[in-house]
Amino acid sequence: MIKFDKADRLKQLPPYLFAELDRKKAEACARGIDVIDLGIGDPDLPTPDNIIAKLAEAAREPKHHQYPSYIGMINFRESVAGWYQKRANVTLDPAKEIVSLIGSKEGIAHTPLAFINPGDVVLVPSPAYPVYKISTLFAGGVPYEMPLLKENDFLPDLKTIPADVLNKAKMMFINYPNNPTAAEATTDFFKQVVEFADRHNIMVCHDFAYSEMTFDNYIPPSFLETPGAMEIGMEFHSLSKTYNMTGWRIGFASGNSEIIGGLGQIKSNIDSGIFEAIQVAGIEALEGDQSWLPKMRAIYTDRRDVLMAGLRKLGLKAKSPRATFYAWIEVPEGYTSASCVAHLLDNAGLVTTPGNGFGDPGEGFFRIALTVSSEKLQEAIDRMEKTGF
Repeated sequence: MIKFDKADRLKQLPPYLFAELDRKKAEACARGIDVIDLGIGDPDLPTPDNIIAKLAEAAREPKHHQYPSYIGMINFRESVAGWYQKRANVTLDPAKEIVSLIGSKEGIAHTPLAFINPGDVVLVPSPAYPVYKISTLFAGGVPYEMPLLKENDFLPDLKTIPADVLNKAKMMFINYPNNPTAAEATTDFFKQVVEFADRHNIMVCHDFAYSEMTFDNYIPPSFLETPGAMEIGMEFHSLSKTYNMTGWRIGFASGNSEIIGGLGQIKSNIDSGIFEAIQVAGIEALEGDQSWLPKMRAIYTDRRDVLMAGLRKLGLKAKSPRATFYAWIEVPEGYTSASCVAHLLDNAGLVTTPGNGFGDPGEGFFRIALTVSSEKLQEAIDRMEKTGF
């Protein structure tokens, strides 16, 4: 029998974190454990009705059944430009400074292929969404991990990056509001990033996926509204979290026209664009009735408050988040991230995510997603209490 040897780029990867969580959840269910899944951040609320209705209407039009443009319908890109103008007072050229994405994950994964040569260094945060590092490795780049530490408010300390690394660095990923830590970035931090990137000739890729998933009237700044950001960077966004459209796979990247053009060139050789009916629905999401947003925020605020009250009751330490639907929780004394998560699964039927699964600096933490009802979160707290937490 022929032996099919996988490419080196696959051999150097750890198991994809969320696939591993799915495997462990399936094993627990097979053992008869009544599982509450607090691991993967997949919104449980439905897509708003007006967006679904627009998809159904557009899907019946034959013109939308042909190959779409790989960079996206101009109408959709104009809607993105309008959203940025209204949301962040950022003016974008829909023709050159916006490209549609089959979800922001796809754009993140493809961007290093456009700009990174073997041996180039990419600055990636850690702990972080795994795709920043994985996409670097796929492009032959060398990831340099920037630790996100509690004592630095989970912001990278740019001053500690060695000179020899900076000499080879070509790209940097950042993500605020942050997954997994729920940390926030200030406008002052973004100004530091722009100055740093300009000084060292580094492209900045900012993941803005959780911009509208906020509490307590907090409005996270867009990286692109920072003076100078359009000269050195881009920003990823998607409709997944804001409009509960994770399965629809529609997002966009915006920013410097050369960077957007490079990503578009990769896409033109790899994919064929987003189904146009979904893009029409995306226009409805961005331009239509926005009354959904305060309702969604109220639901997640209630969930956050239930969880945080329960964690305090159990003596667990976690900063109450003002954005994302995650809580980043310090593990109790005597546990590691892995042993804490295993304990919760085996003894409480709770799927949570180990902090070190997002990178070594995440050791000592675990993550809970607010993507179940308040009642389920209260049940999760009650189960934790029974295990001795």
